[in-house]
Amino acid sequence: MRLGGARKLRERWDKAGKVTRWTAAAGAAVVLAAGGVAFAAADAPASVDRTDQRIDVVDGPKDDQRVTLDTTFYRPVGREKGPAVLIGHGFGGSKHDVRTEAEELARDGYAVLAWSARGFGASTGEIALNSPDYEVKDVKQLIDWLAKRPEVRLDGPGDPRLGMTGESYGGAIALMTAAHDPRVDAIVPQITWSDLADALFPDAAGGGASNGVFKKLWAGTFFTSGAKETACGRFLPSLCDMYQKLAETGTPNPEAIETLRRSSPATFADRIKAPTLLVQGQSDSLFPLDQSDANARLIARNGTPVSMVWFQGGHDGGDPETKRVRGLTHDWFDQRLRGGSGSKVDAFTVTRAGGIDSSTQEVVVEAANASSYPGLSASPRAFSLTGREQTIHNPAGGSPTSISALPGLGALGSLGGLGGGAIGAEFPVDMPGQAATFDGPKLDQPFRLTGAATIRIKVTGPGDVPLFAKLYDVGPGGAAPARRLAAPLRVPKADKGAEATVTLPAMDYRFDRGHRLRLVLATTDMGFATPAKPASYKVQVTGALSAPTVTTLETLPTPIPAWVWVLPLAGLAIAAGLVLTGPGRRGKASEEFEESLAGVPLEITGLTKAYANGFVAVSDLSFRVEKGQVLGLLGPNGAGKTTSLRMLMGLIHPDSGEIRIFGHKVTPGAPVLSRLGSFVEGPGFLPHLTGRDNLDLYWRATGRPAGDSHVDEALEIADLGAALDRAVRTYSQGMRQRLAIAQAMLGLPDLLVLDEPTNGLDPPQIREMREVLVRYAETGRTVIVSSHLLAEVEQTCTHAVVMSRGRRVAAGPVSEIVGSGRRLEDAFLEIIGDGS
Repeated sequence: MRLGGARKLRERWDKAGKVTRWTAAAGAAVVLAAGGVAFAAADAPASVDRTDQRIDVVDGPKDDQRVTLDTTFYRPVGREKGPAVLIGHGFGGSKHDVRTEAEELARDGYAVLAWSARGFGASTGEIALNSPDYEVKDVKQLIDWLAKRPEVRLDGPGDPRLGMTGESYGGAIALMTAAHDPRVDAIVPQITWSDLADALFPDAAGGGASNGVFKKLWAGTFFTSGAKETACGRFLPSLCDMYQKLAETGTPNPEAIETLRRSSPATFADRIKAPTLLVQGQSDSLFPLDQSDANARLIARNGTPVSMVWFQGGHDGGDPETKRVRGLTHDWFDQRLRGGSGSKVDAFTVTRAGGIDSSTQEVVVEAANASSYPGLSASPRAFSLTGREQTIHNPAGGSPTSISALPGLGALGSLGGLGGGAIGAEFPVDMPGQAATFDGPKLDQPFRLTGAATIRIKVTGPGDVPLFAKLYDVGPGGAAPARRLAAPLRVPKADKGAEATVTLPAMDYRFDRGHRLRLVLATTDMGFATPAKPASYKVQVTGALSAPTVTTLETLPTPIPAWVWVLPLAGLAIAAGLVLTGPGRRGKASEEFEESLAGVPLEITGLTKAYANGFVAVSDLSFRVEKGQVLGLLGPNGAGKTTSLRMLMGLIHPDSGEIRIFGHKVTPGAPVLSRLGSFVEGPGFLPHLTGRDNLDLYWRATGRPAGDSHVDEALEIADLGAALDRAVRTYSQGMRQRLAIAQAMLGLPDLLVLDEPTNGLDPPQIREMREVLVRYAETGRTVIVSSHLLAEVEQTCTHAVVMSRGRRVAAGPVSEIVGSGRRLEDAFLEIIGDGS
C-alpha cells in the first residue's frame, strides 16, 4: 500500500516483541489487511501548543534568594485537561534537551512542564546539586504553578495529578522532590544516584565514603566543565571550595560527606511514597547499577511500588534504547496517573545484546523480564579461584595507570556488551606488574551472572591500600573484561595483613561454555586518585568467588538496528593505545623496525584474516602508501575493507602477513599508533558533554601534552560554531560526523584513516571535507579514505585500492585505474564484475 505523507509513529512493544499499541498523529488511518497491518498517514504529527515563560521562585536556607527559572509549558493534545509531568534535564543541559520527550508526552495527553534548573541554561542562580534548600524548593513552586493551570487535572485544591522524570541530574531531582512533596504521584528517575558521597568516593570493601577512593575524573567533569569566570563555573561558592579541597587531598572530610548526602535521595528515601520506575544503565561508571539498587531497596521499605530496568546505555555511552525507555516511561505514567490504562511494566527488566541477525545485519537485543526485583545477590554460585599470593606494585606518581572506564572513553564500556573476546584480548587494560589475576574453573555449561559477585581477599602493604577489582571473561581467544568497570576499594591498616570482602561491579553478563571467570586486582585506574608514593602489595584470595544469577528472568528477543552498537573503535585504538603505551613500554612485536621503510607511511604485505566459521575476510592483501597521497579504499559490501582497517589500527590480529607504519610493525598498543588518527565505524561520544569537552577529554585520556593537540585546527575543521558548546546528544548525524573527524585529526597525525567520512554531510560540507583532505595531504601527511561515493573518491583521491571478496583486484593512481574517457564508477563496476 502506498503511504501518503511523512509520519512518526511510536511503537509500544510487549515482552513478546509484538506491537500492542501505536500512538499516531491526528488524521492517521490504520488498515488491517490479510497478512499484516498497513498505516496510511494523511498529515504530519499533531502539533503541540507550547509556551515559554520565566517563573520567579524563592529559595535558600532562609528563603531569601530570588531565582528566575526558564520554563516551557506543553499543553495536552486532544483533551482539555490531563495529568501533569515535570521533565528534568541532565547535568550541563537545559530545558531544550527534553523537548522531544515533552512533545511525545503532550501528544499522549499530558500537560508537560520542562525547566532549566538554577545555574543552567537561561535560568538564574547557582548550582546547588539538587539541594533541599535550593532546587527542591524551586520545583515545589513549579508544582504550585502547575496546580493553577486550567489544562492540569487536580487531585485536590493545589494538588495536581503529577509525574516526574529525567536523566542523571534530572532523575535525582525527581527522587528528591518526591521525598519532599507528597503531591508527586509517580516518578521515573533514570541513570542517577542514590548516595552522592558513595558515588564519588566508592569503596567496594564496604567502608563507606570516608574510606572510599576519589572518582577524580568524573568529579572534575562535574565541577569544572563550565568554568569560565570562576574555577567551578556556576556552582555555589561553598560547593566550589568543597570540591577544590577534595581534589587536592583526594579524601572527603565529614563536612563534605554531609553536604553530598544532603543532596542524596538515600538520605530522604524513607519519605518517598510515589510509585517509582528506576531506569539504570549497564554502561555507567559514574552511577553504576548499585546506585539504583540502593534506591530500590530503600524505597521499597516504605511499601511503595518499585520496578527496575537495566538497559544497555548509561553515562559511558552504549545504546540509549530511547524508544524502549520512553515507552516504559509512558506506560508507567499511564498506569499510575490514568488509573491503569497503560501496559503493565514488569518488576524487573534487563536488556541484553545478542548476536547479529545475518539476514538483516541487526543486533538482536533481548528484553528479559521477571515478576519481582531480586537485588544484586540472588541465587549465588561459588567458583573456586586458582592463584597463589601475588605481589603487585603501585608506580611512583601513580603513573602509568590501568584503564577501565572514564569520561570521554565511554565506548570502551559498551564493547564488552557484544560478548566478543577479541577487543579485550587485543587491548589489555592492566599495566604489567600492577595487576594480580585469579582464575576460576573452565565452565562445563554457560553461566549468566546477574548482580554483583563478591570475593574475600587478603592484602598486605604499607598503611591503607587502595585497589581496583574487575571481572574478566577468559575464552579461547583471550581475556576480555565482562564489563569495563572497576570496583574501587581501600583496605585499611594492611601493614600486617588485612582481609576484606569485595563486591565487584554489578552487571548482567553471559559466560559461555568452556570459558573461565577471572578476578583482576589492580593498583591503579585512570579514573581515580591513587597514591603518588611507590609501594608494593601482596594480595591473595581467601575464599570462593560468589556470583549471583537470576533464573526467573524470561527472555524474548526484539531486534534493533545494528549501528547503535558500533561505537568508536577509532577512539578505542588511539586513545587506549596511547594511554597504555608510553616511552619505554614496548612489546616484543612493536620493537620490530625496518629502517628502509622509516619514511613510508604504510606498507601492507600478504595480509590474511579468516574467522572461526571459516569465512576468509581478507586474503593476501598487499599495497603501499607514500607521503602526500590520498588513497581511496574501495570495494562492495563484504569486500574486507573494514576488517583491513581494523587490522591496520591494531584492533584485531591478522592470521598472516604484516602491517608497517613508518617501518614499525603494527601490534595492539604499538607506540607507532600515536602517529595514526582514525575514524572508523561511526561516531560515538559522551552524549551529556559538549563537543568541545568531548575533544578535550579524549585528548587528556591519551596522556599527551595539551599543546600537542592542535585543537584549534581541529575545531576549525569541525566548523560547528556555537554548537561546540552544546551537549552532543543535541547534534544531528552530520554534526557528529564532523566532530568525529575533528577528533581523528587531533595532534595532526602523519597518517589519517577515515571510514565513510562524508556520511551525514550535505553537498557543501562534502565539498569542504574534500578540500580539507587534499590540503591535509599537501602538508606531507597521508590520508586513507574508505568510501562508497565514487564520484567523491575520484575528485579527492590521488590513488586507489579496489577490493573484492577479500582480495586486491586493482591498485594504482586513480587516473590509471579510470583510464581515458571513463568515470571511476564505470571502471569500478568493470573491475569487481569479473573479480580478476
